[in-house]
Amino acid sequence: MDETGLITTHPDGCPRCWWAGLDPVYVAYHDTEWGVPEYDSRALYEKLILDGFQAGLSWITILRRREGFRRAFVGFEPERIARFTEADVARLMADTGIIRNRAKIVGTIAGARAWLAIEERGPGFSRFLWDFVDGRPIQSGALSRGDIATETEVSQQIAKALKAEGFSFCGPTIVHAFMQATGMVNDHLTGCHRHAACAALAPA
Repeated sequence: MDETGLITTHPDGCPRCWWAGLDPVYVAYHDTEWGVPEYDSRALYEKLILDGFQAGLSWITILRRREGFRRAFVGFEPERIARFTEADVARLMADTGIIRNRAKIVGTIAGARAWLAIEERGPGFSRFLWDFVDGRPIQSGALSRGDIATETEVSQQIAKALKAEGFSFCGPTIVHAFMQATGMVNDHLTGCHRHAACAALAPA
């Protein structure tokens, strides 16, 4: 991976954020998902959980196991995960297709129950999160890696709110990475070919 923290021009001629490197999995994620505003409540739950599993690891490690996670956690359907028992925890701890961390597995189940509680009382998990940014992605206008925050006042507020609801592995740094991934903040460098594309996806 390019560690300059600047724009890298790839063999296809596209300028991209430095972190995409040349790994096809990472490049595809950078070009099609990262920074795209996500408003689906279930998808937001999945991405929050995966960011929690990333703690202490590289994101590419999670990306390469994402299908394994989806299989193990029944498509990240919170309604089903909320009913998981100790037997399911034992099953997941034996599953080599995921990161076998008991605390994170238990946290995923607790998070599903918290998600259900938020959905049931309305207006839902998506609104719960997006209301922190008034429903519109923050445009950071970053020129280089040094301009990108690792946490912000908003990510601190969201982290505190999520923990109060019963989520775990959702500190301010993890939440900021989640916000970047789900387009709550557009942290593509301004010279990246995806910066303007993601900015254009913001609601009018």
